[in-house]
Amino acid sequence: MNRREFLASSGFVLADHALSFRGAAEKTKAHHALRIEPCKLEIAPGVMVDTIAYNGQVPGPILRVRENIPVTIDVTNRTANADIVHWHGLAIDSHNDGAMEEGSPMIPAAGALRYQFTPRPAGTRWYHTHTPAGSNLSIGTYTGQFGFLLVEGHPDPGHYDQEIFVAIHHWEPSFVPMVEKMREASANVPLTSGSDVGYKYATVNQHMLGTGEPIRVKRGQRVLMHLLNASATENVVLALPGHHFQIVAMDGNPVPHPAAVETLSLAVAERVDAIVEMNTPGVWILGSTLAKSREMGLGIVVEYAGATGAPVWHDPAPAEWDYSQFASATRAPEPDETFTLTFRDIGPMHGSKFDTWTINNRSWPEIDPLKVHQGRRYRVILRNGSGDQHPIHLHRHTFEVTRVGTKEFSGLRKDTVNVMPLDSVAVDFVADNPGDTLWHCHQALHMDFGFMQLIRYVG
Repeated sequence: MNRREFLASSGFVLADHALSFRGAAEKTKAHHALRIEPCKLEIAPGVMVDTIAYNGQVPGPILRVRENIPVTIDVTNRTANADIVHWHGLAIDSHNDGAMEEGSPMIPAAGALRYQFTPRPAGTRWYHTHTPAGSNLSIGTYTGQFGFLLVEGHPDPGHYDQEIFVAIHHWEPSFVPMVEKMREASANVPLTSGSDVGYKYATVNQHMLGTGEPIRVKRGQRVLMHLLNASATENVVLALPGHHFQIVAMDGNPVPHPAAVETLSLAVAERVDAIVEMNTPGVWILGSTLAKSREMGLGIVVEYAGATGAPVWHDPAPAEWDYSQFASATRAPEPDETFTLTFRDIGPMHGSKFDTWTINNRSWPEIDPLKVHQGRRYRVILRNGSGDQHPIHLHRHTFEVTRVGTKEFSGLRKDTVNVMPLDSVAVDFVADNPGDTLWHCHQALHMDFGFMQLIRYVG
């Protein structure tokens, strides 16, 4: 039984729970309102994509809320299928988190639901569908259902002259042989054979590279860029020739050691906040370091005032992405308890043609929860026994990355971390938000075929 079959078997209970919210949602006006609805998107002249989006736009509207100030968000589902919204990176209750596996209610077709929560912590969060796609590449995170959620509060990112939002997505997915077709066009660099998802187009925000409006800047400006990888499966590496990204926050959380880099890596669901000093006039491409990906559309033009001509791209110097450069060199405190979790693919199971993923030799939903006690500090050692990269996301909590491979460090707080092939990462979290909590690989094809597990508070 895969994730979609499991949810279908319990769909009546979830839908009934969602319907109980309709009356409450109609009494008072909410702070924000979202519509899940079909959308026809022109990502380049003559290139149309049929998808599902929020309020008829991609990305969805930027939602700005205040830290620790309660908020209500009404969501209306104008599609023919049940759906759900996950508020990624927030420390909220399981019921409002937007994960069916935690007990969050589905929004039935033609139904509505009011989410009510107190947003925390401050920083760049985002919202997206959490409905399973399985082998149906026209739903779930393959669609345009994503948007920025900015929780305003302290700390301040520092002085900047302009704020821009950059969301990456891939379009028109299809199943392709992993190694033969994916290596030259994917930053995931898979080591093993199998079936994976390839794409025809990519966009920054709504448009392919060279179409739509450029990012317009002036010499001497400090530009705060909020960057989000909203792809269903594709990790990306970005550069802006002639410029550096001064990374001030990751996944919305300030980094202990802000550092300037020429290229930045964004695994699926990761966010980076970076200050870019606009000190190299011209017309440039902010885009993927892979030529094939830029040809698919993964980029946007950055144009200085008064500059003309064709946009310029220069390949950056090769560089390894290293989380530790943004962290403190000191070791993290010892945990109260440690979980060691090894994940790998075991080939097709239960009649599926796709790989089934296991955690310590068990797959969702046939896997016991990790049991935690409130107030204790836990270390989770994530051991990647596969040839794929895995962006691991923990719901409802922020974790501290404490080791990558053999390198120990502290202070880097995230909700998603990329685990490279045949490598290991240790993350620490404090069990300070009771309720069922999901962790999973954020690559849709992995999550939907077994790669998830609950954390359950006990005692």
